[in-house]
Parts: sequence; C-alpha cells; structure tokens
Amino acid sequence: MLKCLGEDWIPGDKPAFNVQASLVVAVVRWLDRHPSWLAQPARRAMGPAPSGLREEPMLWIGPPPTHSNAPPPDELEQRAALARKFDVAERDARNRALGRAGEERVLVQERASLRAAGRTDLAERIRWVSHREGDGAGYDILSVDTAGRDRLIEVKTTKGWERTPFPITRNELAVAGERRRDWHLVRLWNFARAPKAFELRPPLEAHVSLMATSFQASFP
Repeated sequence: MLKCLGEDWIPGDKPAFNVQASLVVAVVRWLDRHPSWLAQPARRAMGPAPSGLREEPMLWIGPPPTHSNAPPPDELEQRAALARKFDVAERDARNRALGRAGEERVLVQERASLRAAGRTDLAERIRWVSHREGDGAGYDILSVDTAGRDRLIEVKTTKGWERTPFPITRNELAVAGERRRDWHLVRLWNFARAPKAFELRPPLEAHVSLMATSFQASFP
C-alpha cells in the first residue's frame, strides 16, 4: 500500500494489495496531517549547502520501466488507480525539499562521472540552473558529456517505486521537443533509502503516458 502511494515501504514486508480501502484512506489522512514526516528523508539526504557538495557513491542507473518488466496487470492497475486517486505526483511536486535533494544528488553524480573520466575541466562547467535561476529553463541542471556536448537534465524524484507517477510541465515538454539531442530526464526513485535512477530521452510519449491534470482558462 505504501508503495502504491509513492512512499518508503517497510523493508522485509512483502507489499500487499488486498487491503481495505478504509486503511488506505487512513494512511493518506495521517500523511496529510503530518507533512513534516514526508520531508524528513529528503532533509537527511540533502547534506551540506550547494557551496560544499559532498561526494556520494555512484548512483545505480538501470533500465526504465517497460511492458516487459511490469507487474501483473491487475496489480499494476490497482497501484495506478491509487496513485491517481490520491494524486501522488502532485504531492511530490509540492515537496520542495525532496525535489531539491534529488537535483543535488544528480549534480554530484554528473561531476563525479566527469572527474572519473579525467575531465575535471568539464566538471567545473556544470551549473545547477534551477537553484540559481529558478524553474523556468525547462531543465534543472546544465551538464556536459565527456566530449563537451550539452546535457540538459530535468530531475524527477520520488521516494516510492520506479513506476510512481511524476509531474512534468508544459515548458519542460516544450524544451524536450526543441532540444531533443541534449535534453535528458533523470528519474530518481527509492530516494529515502537507496536512491536508484533511470534516464528517459525524448520523445517522452515513447516511454510514458502523458495525462493533462489541469487546464488554463482564457477568454476569446
């Protein structure tokens, strides 16, 4: 159930899906009443300020979710229905500490990868765009590969499993379309315990289903 809600689940306990709906409602109500609990793992993970980013073990980066590694259809639909009903993606989007911690973790990873490849000069060019300039760029981190080509990285972080829904803005999708060769979405999951990641490249529609969750009303 916690896994369905995009939360850190209890290690050693096999996830169960035949639970009463009232139990799910009770857990969500408790989470709503204790917003500080949601932010605690992110705060612990953040470490020092950006001026003193610490070294971290290299992230485990695996393949993205596909039909071939999906849970059984009934289980997958139940998880998806719970995530939609309780708007897990929107809740994580409001958790600024979680998002910031995830971006910092990827920033450290990018620098470490370039240094390990002997490109310390390029590692110094990496910029944390969202931290210094705000969220309007359509990506969070301006990095480079070992050849010096731009890597525009948008980071999406959740504490739950790899299929937890995540929000994406219209501007981020626009930049992904305009800079297809450079734009990367790094998806961090299981962040509170042992962060793992995978990477998606445009077009995102080839990997995920995009669903409009809000609309802008304007006058003709």
